[in-house]
Amino acid sequence: MIDRSEIKELLDGYELDKAIIGVLGSHSALDICQGAKEMGFRTLVVCQKGREKTYDRYYRTKNSRGIVDQTIVLDRFSDITEERVLRQMRENNVIFIPHRSFEVYVGFDRIEDDFLLPLFGSRSMLRAEERDAERNQYYLMEKGGIPYPRLYKSPEEIDRLVLVKAPEAQRKYERAFFFASSPEEFYNNSEQMLRDGKITEEGLKKAVIEEFVMGAQSNFNYFYSLLDERLELLGIDTRRQTNLDGILRLPASQQLEVLKYLDVKAIEAGHIACTVKESLLEQIFDLGEKFVSVAKEEYPPGIIGPFALQSTFIPGPPEEKAVVFDISMRVQGSPGTRFTPYSGYLYDTSLSVGKRVAMELRKAIQLNRLEETVT
Repeated sequence: MIDRSEIKELLDGYELDKAIIGVLGSHSALDICQGAKEMGFRTLVVCQKGREKTYDRYYRTKNSRGIVDQTIVLDRFSDITEERVLRQMRENNVIFIPHRSFEVYVGFDRIEDDFLLPLFGSRSMLRAEERDAERNQYYLMEKGGIPYPRLYKSPEEIDRLVLVKAPEAQRKYERAFFFASSPEEFYNNSEQMLRDGKITEEGLKKAVIEEFVMGAQSNFNYFYSLLDERLELLGIDTRRQTNLDGILRLPASQQLEVLKYLDVKAIEAGHIACTVKESLLEQIFDLGEKFVSVAKEEYPPGIIGPFALQSTFIPGPPEEKAVVFDISMRVQGSPGTRFTPYSGYLYDTSLSVGKRVAMELRKAIQLNRLEETVT
């Protein structure tokens, strides 16, 4: 693991008045770049050849328009850990913002051991998103008192409807899902998935068997300011997933007919900004505070900046209760966050995640506390 003393040594050589916000060209890079520009930073996007046009052409700064000042185009995203690329970014005083695509395409080992660049947030916590990590998100939720779906150690324990999550055979960073309500159904469905080449035997061994919690899904997008020691709710969203969304819009009889020919896919395609009843906000803040507390204890200095709790509201009594089924420990990836009112209740206007990140970095530089916010 890259030590924070190494990052401090890098920062000592930076010209912080010329600091540039860097990000991988995927996921939520434009949201990050726009926020950075609003706070007076220049921006750099690292792109993969064949996927660079969005950043290198359509949103490149020109004639006072656009939000991407510089690009680095690589053959593969994973080439970002090559010394020549890192040196170029260090020479440009780049502070890098991690998101999910960065984790996926670069990999946790390289991020932890090879990516020698100041990284906003907690480098050591990124791996905890993975369900096969030692102190993973389930461990943190259990220790922090955060409610989450029941987990089953083996198919023989299945006594109700469960959702099985296994790595896809082709895209191991994506998960293949299937339902089961008994051990027999688990084995029948998993064997079909194996025959169809959707999962592998190795992936099935790593699969998580999780109680399927019925309710209204909402993602709580937070920001923890280490500088102010304050938790903020930036916004709430829900997901659009293919082809699940299309199937759900059909009457039940047509759903059954369609499912004879289609497999359900829950691949994320987008987000929808949403709100919740005001009476639920205290519960949402309480969940966020519990996560901040357990993160400080288990992964000091804890969570820094943006994170999200993906949750399902289940009915009471006495009132709706949020059950958390996934945690994002970095930029959440929903540009629509800014179109919810919650950060506007604290600031005069609602903020994008990218702008809130840039505000924290600008303040850290002004207070000479940048080294506290990067790892």
